[in-house]
Amino acid sequence: MSRVGKLPVVIPDGVEVRVDGSTVSVKGPRGDLEQRFDPDMLIEVADGQLVVRRPTDQARHRALHGLTRSLIANMIQGVTEGFRRSLEIQGVGYRGEKRGRNLVLNVGFSHPVEFAVPEGIEIELESPTLVHVNGADKQAVGEVAAEIRQVRPPEPYKGKGIRYVGEQVRRKAGKAAVGGAL
Repeated sequence: MSRVGKLPVVIPDGVEVRVDGSTVSVKGPRGDLEQRFDPDMLIEVADGQLVVRRPTDQARHRALHGLTRSLIANMIQGVTEGFRRSLEIQGVGYRGEKRGRNLVLNVGFSHPVEFAVPEGIEIELESPTLVHVNGADKQAVGEVAAEIRQVRPPEPYKGKGIRYVGEQVRRKAGKAAVGGAL
């Protein structure tokens, strides 16, 4: 039995969960999420808990069991608490600013890069070099954070660029450090 899949998902107060066949809709204080799951998985709501069951012990069903339960738990957490990814901008003169809903990044190019923020995602700037990506959908938050990081990924020689908070960038020695006497 899947250790993750067999755990019930507790539905907190203020959250409404609707199961319609293989589609699960979650409505809460931070928004609404809806997702379709494999029709083989049996999803039931009872006594303030959501339980996911699998029909057989086939490898495919065992794999989907824990996945389905985790995705539903993430949906419920998203509409109650939300998700956050933080990015830091490192480099001399590198900074970000908000213009309306868009994020404008000055990261060493000849022009500022304007990043359009999709619906359902909020961008906060704690400082010009610290960006927070917030939202109810865990996958969308991670994807937007990855797209922002991709504008200028951290480079290995000086460490300049956009990185996740706490990310370790492997540094390389430059050609001067390698040396070589002639």
